[in-house]
Amino acid sequence: MDLANRILNSEKAAIARGISLVENESKQASELLKTLYKHTGKGYVIGITGPPGAGKSTLTNCLIKFLRSKGYKLGIIAVDPTSPFTGGALLGDRIRMLDTQNDEDVFIRSMATRGSLGGLSKKAKEATEILDASGKDFILLETVGVGQSELDIAQTADTTIVVLVPESGDAVQTMKAGLMEIGDIFVINKSDREGSDALGTALRTMLHLKMTRDSDRETPVVKTVATQNIGTEELAEFIFMHKSYLEKKGRLAEKRKENLIKQINELVNNRLEHSFWSGQRKELLDKMIDKIAGREINPYDFVDELFG
Repeated sequence: MDLANRILNSEKAAIARGISLVENESKQASELLKTLYKHTGKGYVIGITGPPGAGKSTLTNCLIKFLRSKGYKLGIIAVDPTSPFTGGALLGDRIRMLDTQNDEDVFIRSMATRGSLGGLSKKAKEATEILDASGKDFILLETVGVGQSELDIAQTADTTIVVLVPESGDAVQTMKAGLMEIGDIFVINKSDREGSDALGTALRTMLHLKMTRDSDRETPVVKTVATQNIGTEELAEFIFMHKSYLEKKGRLAEKRKENLIKQINELVNNRLEHSFWSGQRKELLDKMIDKIAGREINPYDFVDELFG
């Protein structure tokens, strides 16, 4: 309770401790999340994703500075590749964001993917809840740019921003990557480079074709040059517009309910898997795996036997 109260008071050290408990799957983490849950739901979650090298970190830093200039309290979860040696975040220093680390109303944390293929740490959702409870107005989730399986950020964020660059290549490849379906706002970063106009035209065409008759919102495409802080204000305005749109249409509450159902399903599946493989079943698998690998028995009969 002491740690929970300190998090509710937005103490940086307490927030860091709470996220560490979550990452390490400590027994205390479950009780902490239960205590904090009733204090969540006020923070607005912005997901920032896209292919590697698109400038997501630089763009995130620009957004941090702009939102802070408006007086908003911010939490940032930067999800990085996992170190093969320590299991920690490879880019954990977050050099680009160091100039805001001493701001008491900005909390930045790097988290490792730890095997999550969707570019978002398995524990990032729970870390987001801790930041939400601590009173952050906006929580920015910047994901490792895997480019293929990023649906999990759309299942966590209220607004999902997809960052691309002219070098992203053929726009059809962008569509194949599954990014077209999850983006609420598209950003063409490094737009001072050759090919940005062509990419913008292709994106707008595909987004328009993707619209259904029931659609009442055109997905915006914003050009930025994050290294020069160009386009940040326009991007922020589109974020505010999308937030307002979701609230007025009642879609924010609807979207969050859908995401909660997915979160609960994941929690149940994890609990069932852990429970299923405890005790005798795990021993039986260890005993039989050599026979299965040696083709003496097949995995299908083995699974039937487990459920028999």
